Amino acid sequence: MTAPMASPRVTVVAEAGMNHDGSVGHAKRLIEAAAACGADVVKFQTHLADVEMLPDAPSPGYFNEESRYDYFRRTAFTVEQWKGLKAHAEAAGIRFLSSVFSPEAVDLLERVGVAAYKVPSGEITNLPLLERLAAVGKPLYVSSGMSSWNELDAAVGVLRRSSAPLTILQCTSEYPCAYGHVGLNVMQEMRRRYSAPVGLSDHTMTGYASFAAVALGAAVIEKHLTLSRLGYGSDAKHSLEPVEFADLVRGIRAIETMLANPVEKDDLATLQAMKTVFEHSLVATRDIPAGASISEDAVTAKKPGTGIPASRYRQVIGCKVARTIPAGAMLQPADLEGPDGVPWAGERNA
Repeated sequence: MTAPMASPRVTVVAEAGMNHDGSVGHAKRLIEAAAACGADVVKFQTHLADVEMLPDAPSPGYFNEESRYDYFRRTAFTVEQWKGLKAHAEAAGIRFLSSVFSPEAVDLLERVGVAAYKVPSGEITNLPLLERLAAVGKPLYVSSGMSSWNELDAAVGVLRRSSAPLTILQCTSEYPCAYGHVGLNVMQEMRRRYSAPVGLSDHTMTGYASFAAVALGAAVIEKHLTLSRLGYGSDAKHSLEPVEFADLVRGIRAIETMLANPVEKDDLATLQAMKTVFEHSLVATRDIPAGASISEDAVTAKKPGTGIPASRYRQVIGCKVARTIPAGAMLQPADLEGPDGVPWAGERNA
C-alpha cells in the first residue's frame, strides 16, 4: 500500500459575519458553535458606518428591514468588546478573523491585536484600504466577488507590496449562489494567475461546492454560520446552522484523508479475502470419470473463488482428469493433466 502523502490541512472559516446582530453574547455563542463544529477560524465583520458609507447608502436587495447605515451603527462593537471576542475565541481554541471595510477599521483591529485580515469582495477597488493593509504586513484572505480580472490584478499588485502571505478566494456575490455560478474554474485560474494559495468563499446553501473545491485543491473554505436561519440580519437566512456546518467540516476532513492517501490498484491486498467470497471457481456440472477429457459442458463457474478461477476456463477445456470428479465438486489443479499427460500447469490464481 502506498504510504500516506503529506497534505496541508484545509482552513475552514466559519463566517459569523453580522449574525450576532450587535449582541456580544450572541457573538460568543457563534464563536463557541464554530469551535464545536470543528472550524479553524471564526470570522466577523468590522463595520464603522460613519467612515465607511454615506447615511443614504443603499442596502442590498436581500436585506431591507432597516437602512444599511443604521444597521451597521446599531450592531457595531467597541474596541474592548472586540478584544473580549478575540479572547473568547482563543479560549475556545479557534482563530479570530474579521473583514475590514475601511482603513479606520484596520486601525481598530490593530489595537485589538489580530493576526490576519480578510478583504471582502466589495473592497477590491478600495485603494486606501488596500494600501493600509499592505503597510500593516499581516496575512490576508482576499475575496474576489464583484471584481473583474483587471480589478483583481490591480488589488493583488497593491497587496503584494507586503511580503505577507496572500490567499485568494473565488467568490460569487450572490445570496444564495446558484451552483451554476460557483466558478470552480475561476478558483483554479487564480492559482495559476497569482501563484498563490486559493480557496472558495461559498455562498451556496449546501456543502457540495465546498467539497468540490477541496477536491480541486482549495486551501481555504469560507462558509456562513448562524445559530438559526430564522435570525434577523443580512446573512442569517443564507447561512448554515451548526448541525449542517459540522457536517461540512467532517466532509472536508474526509476528503483530505482521501487526497492524502493514494492507493495502487494492484496493492490492495486487503481485498484478496473478498475475492474468495465474491469470485467464481470451476465446478463440474456432471460426473467426470477418471481419464476423461473435460468438455465445455462439463464445467461451470460458481462461488466461492477458492479453486481454479473461472478466468482459467479455456485452459481447463481439453485437460484430462486424474480422478473421477463428481457433479458439483470444485476442480483442483491436482485433478488435471495436460494433453501430454503431465500435471496441469495452470495457476490457482492470477
